[in-house]
Amino acid sequence: MRPGSFEELVRIVPRDIEFLPLHQHVEKGSEDEFKGAIDAYWKAAELLSQQEVSLIHLAGTPPFMMLGPEEERKLAGRWKQEFNTQISIAPELDASALRALGVQNLIGVTYSEFQNSLSETYMREAGFNVLAMEPIKSSFEGASEISSSLVYAHIRKNMLRHPRADGIYIQGNAWRVLNIIDKIEFDFGVPVVHANCALSWRMQKIFGIRRPKDGFGQLIRQLP
Repeated sequence: MRPGSFEELVRIVPRDIEFLPLHQHVEKGSEDEFKGAIDAYWKAAELLSQQEVSLIHLAGTPPFMMLGPEEERKLAGRWKQEFNTQISIAPELDASALRALGVQNLIGVTYSEFQNSLSETYMREAGFNVLAMEPIKSSFEGASEISSSLVYAHIRKNMLRHPRADGIYIQGNAWRVLNIIDKIEFDFGVPVVHANCALSWRMQKIFGIRRPKDGFGQLIRQLP
């Protein structure tokens, strides 16, 4: 239940789109918490479906990365039929955004060793060549305090080690990194995918809106 991420999302989404946000109360980011989270997501999705929303997005990658891409797709299909609305799930969304930008060889950055392992495995199973997936080690509750300048320096270190990378994946939305996405893309000449930008991109696709926005990377500047 961190502040900040949702406010950043609203900054980059067309104003026509309205939100009904429901938060999952994950406290420690443990494997057991994530394993038990799917039931809570279902209850939240059921509540949202009763409001006749046009899209239910299941944010937070770890619970769904633990399923793997195939089971994640099956879950989305079941819930789409059950709730009679579009279903978007965070890991699949991130992978789709990377593909839309033509990324094949990626480096990634995460904020815990556990999420790092999940992200690397998931992205490999999704068909990407993961050159490096490196965490900035932090407690789960402290991830929102990681500065964007530290994230930039971490990405720079890994890009210099892996010049073949043609894309960068900033996993998770606990940290505030919108202000460095353009800088990273300019300095290294490759696209960046981050959760909030990916969600803005998908919502515009689903709702038939095309409102490019400068300042937050290629994905929502070009809307491929």
